[in-house]
Amino acid sequence: MSDKLFEDFNSVSSKHWKHKIQYDLKGADYNETLIWNTNEDISVKPFYHSDDINFNEFQTARNEEWKICQSIYVSNSINANLKAINAIERGAECIKFIIPNDTISISELIQNIDFDTLPLCFELHFLSEDFITNLSKSISKSSIFINGISIQIDIIGNLVRTGNWFNNLKDDFTKLNHIVSETKSITIDSSIYQNAGANMVQQLAYSISHANEYFNYFEGNSNNINSIEVNFNVAIGTNYFFEIAKLRALRLLYDVLAAEYKFKVTLKINATPTKRNKTLYDYNTNMLRTTTECMSAVLGGADTITNLAYDAIYHKDNEFGERIARNQLLILKHESYFGKVNNASDGSYYIESLTNQLAEKALELFKNLEANGGFLKQLKTGTIQRKIKEAALKEQEQFNLGQEALIGTNKHPNTNDKMKEELELYPFVKIKPRKTLIEPIIEKRLAETLEQERLNKE
Repeated sequence: MSDKLFEDFNSVSSKHWKHKIQYDLKGADYNETLIWNTNEDISVKPFYHSDDINFNEFQTARNEEWKICQSIYVSNSINANLKAINAIERGAECIKFIIPNDTISISELIQNIDFDTLPLCFELHFLSEDFITNLSKSISKSSIFINGISIQIDIIGNLVRTGNWFNNLKDDFTKLNHIVSETKSITIDSSIYQNAGANMVQQLAYSISHANEYFNYFEGNSNNINSIEVNFNVAIGTNYFFEIAKLRALRLLYDVLAAEYKFKVTLKINATPTKRNKTLYDYNTNMLRTTTECMSAVLGGADTITNLAYDAIYHKDNEFGERIARNQLLILKHESYFGKVNNASDGSYYIESLTNQLAEKALELFKNLEANGGFLKQLKTGTIQRKIKEAALKEQEQFNLGQEALIGTNKHPNTNDKMKEELELYPFVKIKPRKTLIEPIIEKRLAETLEQERLNKE
């Protein structure tokens, strides 16, 4: 019966749709009126049609159910442990411990946590073979990889953020080789590119080129590359459909890169909302932004999603902000049923078109990077930093002119809103002069200058 439902209706081609639109415009120019261009130089059309899509190119975004992750900064192992247990009781399905130094007690940190059934992640901000060895002893090796426990260290990411290696290039890679043999994982923290203002094509190209530096090294220095997990930590912005397409394009590009090396390594995408569009004033709008950003992450195929608390830029970690952030994900998963359908974006003409365009443009930029010496060389010459600054400046100018709107900040601000007494954290870029090997890439929010002006007038 359903097969015959539309038999009496003729199909309409893309050409016919465009002709009808042009007729209704009554002389107005189709391209100037209805097509707009993005910062990625992608032309967005008023409609998309199956005629424009090669259905053989459709990709599956993910195969497993996404996890609600709670990140916990570990300054005290006992307190972090209690916080983790509380988060698990309140709905967290994965815990990420962010560990700043090697003085943390792992046994205290993981006590009373059933890590045989709950995924755990340890993100280390230091490089220590001894710590990894002790960590491995604390958790059975069968649990580490069969049941989803991972250890994340990104030495190139540290170079990007700080301008320096932990020690030096040779020593860092030598230690990483030993660590990867223990952890069976590589991490690419690509969130820095989005938070610093890179456009989506740059984010994708730099992420893949970042990964390629590791693949280049381990191809010649490790026999276990095929048994590892590759983690991409990604920041999600507010451009809803484009962010969905960005994650799908990342999987496409990763598959292309891995195939070139004949690697059969598992890809895992860990997503969190961007900091770049978050605001100090009218801060409750941050909840709306993070909600749509988490939705993009789900539909784009993220494996784990860690939400950003609405007050994260100016408040210290607090129970209320973290509970609201976690509950946003719980509502998406259990009340909005975002956990029931895999690959909901597959087959959308618009999203498929964006995915292919972003992937093609990013691949072209990636090839250009490799032809000019690769990611590390381009960092050393400052080319990548300069390109990100150019993209960030363009977006900043759009914000300053009101072309990119943040409600409550540069659009419809509440002039009676006062924040000076609320600041527990310094919410702006901190300048700390130091000697660095390369120019670091610095995260900066769009609203910082405007907010500083308002604070000075309170």
